Amino acid sequence: MIQPAFIYQLFEYLRRHSADFPGSGLMQYISFRSIAAAIVAIICSMLIGKHMIAYLHRKQIGEEIRDLGLEGQFRKEGTPTMGGLIIVISILIPVLLFANLSNIYIQMLIVTTIWLGALGFADDYIKTFKHNKDGLKPKYKLMGQIALGLFIALEMCFNPQARIVVTHHRTAEITEVAETGYSEVKTTENSKEDREETIEIGTTKTTIPFVKWNEFNYRWLSPFKGKFGTWFMWFIYCLVIIFIITACSNGSNLTDGMDGLDAGVSAICGATLGILAYLSGHTGYSQYLNIMYIPNSGEIAVFMSSMLGALLGFLWYNSYPAQIFMGDTGSLTLGGIIGVCAVIIRKELLLPILCGIFLVESLSVIIQRCYFKSTKKKYGTGRRYFRMAPLHHHYQRTDIPAKLKSPKNPIPEAKIVVRFWIVGLMLAVLTIVTLKIR
Repeated sequence: MIQPAFIYQLFEYLRRHSADFPGSGLMQYISFRSIAAAIVAIICSMLIGKHMIAYLHRKQIGEEIRDLGLEGQFRKEGTPTMGGLIIVISILIPVLLFANLSNIYIQMLIVTTIWLGALGFADDYIKTFKHNKDGLKPKYKLMGQIALGLFIALEMCFNPQARIVVTHHRTAEITEVAETGYSEVKTTENSKEDREETIEIGTTKTTIPFVKWNEFNYRWLSPFKGKFGTWFMWFIYCLVIIFIITACSNGSNLTDGMDGLDAGVSAICGATLGILAYLSGHTGYSQYLNIMYIPNSGEIAVFMSSMLGALLGFLWYNSYPAQIFMGDTGSLTLGGIIGVCAVIIRKELLLPILCGIFLVESLSVIIQRCYFKSTKKKYGTGRRYFRMAPLHHHYQRTDIPAKLKSPKNPIPEAKIVVRFWIVGLMLAVLTIVTLKIR
């Protein structure tokens, strides 16, 4: 029987001590607990946000703005930051109330939230209270992300609760005999599928988009065999997981540059992963869609619903014009949660599609730096590929010469944010559609 945290025990107690308590069985349904978690998260986020904004204003703790030549940027001077605390707290409260805390996947996501939240908080604290614009040194931030990635990878490799059910398909020729009044007629039906299911623990299998029976094993990347080959396989797997979680966390951090941009994009990604987790943890749906069945992964839907609710409540204050910024406390945490969730449900190879916004934002920074260095070496002075990087700032400036010349006119911040949300929704739909394209 599912045994979530406090709310479940309360309902069970009331059911045992009441002659007829309607609705006591609802807590056994992931769908109901997910909806309840989202509602509680929205309420928590709005209430906490209101009081935190007032407190930070009283303490005169606000963002210090550098002159980047962006329209309306000095309007943001003094806007409270560290709003990621609102998101972190609003995620954890519903999870503690409605999620199954004995579930290894929930535990991993809680650790991710607290760890990256603390890492981001340290960065915001140094910037805000120590008045050091550089914040936490990049090497310490990277070390923290790598440590988390290693922890998640080791849990996926060696924790017996992190298991999958693999379905083996083979085509068998089945002969059916039909009796008529005078003679016996034999009909042969080909392409009948015989299914065998096995439970695999400590596996490095994952999902390949767009391919039927789409299982990819990281073992295939190991050139060695035997025991050494197994250890080398785990080494490769750990490197990939560390890279994915670090990339997602930093991609989210780079996207956090406009009011409501990162919160909206992360909400879309989180909702999509929650749907995929629910489908992967349901025997019927996973079998129908021919996707990997991951026992107990449906519980992740409760966590991702909490994240969605927390972000919707946060957008109440963070949408343009923002009353508070999430800072690194929120952006690093959100990206990390998305990366870890994708790894858990073995859909990490879908992230370039689902998190296309994060990917493009990160690539724009890399391209800008590489292009600037190469042109400086070639011409003596560095040139820009984008007017500004990350990409969302490129659309705000038209007075800087760059290789990429469109658009001709600057686009208002609010319109850029909504357009990025629309692209994010399109990518989310495409991600879900890949389940049937196969």
